[in-house]
Amino acid sequence: MPVVLETDRHALAHRLRPVLLKLSRHLRREVHPLGVTGGQVTLLIQIKKQPGIGVRELAEREAMSAAGMSKALDRLERAGLVTRAPGADRRRIGLAVTGEGERVLRAVRSRRTAWLAERLKELPAEDVEAIDAAVEPLLRLVDGAE
Repeated sequence: MPVVLETDRHALAHRLRPVLLKLSRHLRREVHPLGVTGGQVTLLIQIKKQPGIGVRELAEREAMSAAGMSKALDRLERAGLVTRAPGADRRRIGLAVTGEGERVLRAVRSRRTAWLAERLKELPAEDVEAIDAAVEPLLRLVDGAE
């Protein structure tokens, strides 16, 4: 197995960072025709993963102020994408994704997958195989950061 020097890792990180940022920007743009922003989709995903999550906890996870989060959630609630309901102790308000919010999340996944599939069609088979082989290591890379 070849030895990977620290400078090689730094050089790889330097090359990989702008690629991942550009890919992220393209995928975020795919949600705009659905009437939501990338940030709103991120909040919907977090709420779907943890139904009943509170505003403060969600704000902490997203590195936002509670007031800023409350405003963002007001917009999602007015759009019919999330609901707020008292929790078991009634002092805490929990969040949930509505049926319409679920529909939006399915549409987001569909649009993003279609966009990626179209780009992959343009690549030679060996490039597609290399990307396929990189998926698991990249997943471990980002899962380790959470």
